[in-house]
Amino acid sequence: MAPAGCGLRLSKWAISYLDRCPDVGPDSQMPCLASSGFVGAGPGGKMPPCGTRSTFRLRGVRGAGVFAEVARRAEEAGWDALLVWDSVVGEKDLRWEIADPWILLAAAALATSRIRLGTAITPVARRRPSKLAREVTTLDRLTGGRMILGAGLGDPVDGEYGSFGDTTDTKVLAERLDEGLHALDLLWSGEPVTYRGNQITINDVVFRPVPMQRPRVPIWVGGFWPNKAPIRRAARWDGAIPVMAGWESGGPPNLSEVQVLVTFLRGCRAESGLAGRPFDIVIGGTSPAGPAAGRDHVGPLADLGITWWDERMPWGDDMGRAEPILRRIEQGPPRI
Repeated sequence: MAPAGCGLRLSKWAISYLDRCPDVGPDSQMPCLASSGFVGAGPGGKMPPCGTRSTFRLRGVRGAGVFAEVARRAEEAGWDALLVWDSVVGEKDLRWEIADPWILLAAAALATSRIRLGTAITPVARRRPSKLAREVTTLDRLTGGRMILGAGLGDPVDGEYGSFGDTTDTKVLAERLDEGLHALDLLWSGEPVTYRGNQITINDVVFRPVPMQRPRVPIWVGGFWPNKAPIRRAARWDGAIPVMAGWESGGPPNLSEVQVLVTFLRGCRAESGLAGRPFDIVIGGTSPAGPAAGRDHVGPLADLGITWWDERMPWGDDMGRAEPILRRIEQGPPRI
């Protein structure tokens, strides 16, 4: 989990590489930006008293060089993390241009020195835990301990799994996800691992070197609220990235629903004996830039215990336009 700075951190911007950005020249392959970012607080779910860290998520890219330039710009603008979508198909009918997130993150790692990097989210059930463990470890060491692994089932299931002949049975995939997360945690220990689950088997393996972050790279788990199963899963790890009702419009989250979510997560953490350990909760929507955004939009959520605000472009035409997203990045994260 990232150390606390002052104030909030804006995290999770999505970039849809549908167009060139006009402000970097007609021959540039700089992508147009789209969708989400989020702001958060320090470790342990407590908002720091002033200023802070930021991160944003990107979707698809035409080249690792473009992604590296976006990462460099984000760092210069004062953001504190950059998360990339991990999709192989996404929405099939939209024919997105998608690049491999792990190559993009390696490029971003070499172009930055401060911001945290990661995925949001990686469908762990379609990955071999051994390969994923090596990739995340290598990036964590390359970045000097700046990686975050966003994890979940993945969506849409038909596109991400069924398109390639894999099962679309969500019960099977959920079991594979749970066993995969457990396998990652074991492999990152650096100790001998033997594990036999219904979906995954590891026979007397030692993975070294280990990630720089101990005891592991932070795992943030996504899921649709009010579905309780993915939120229970998130409570067992290091953070929750729930998708709330009405996310498509980018409207502000319902505070009473957020309170129910936070109470549920805290109850799950307490039942698992994890109540005293650091844990991040990410909630999102669309907010205007400036101090009022922090006070009016993020402040009430922080009071409920939310540690990250997910700034989103509403689902629509602006998701494919560079200007509004670049402008938002340059304005910096909201403050409270």
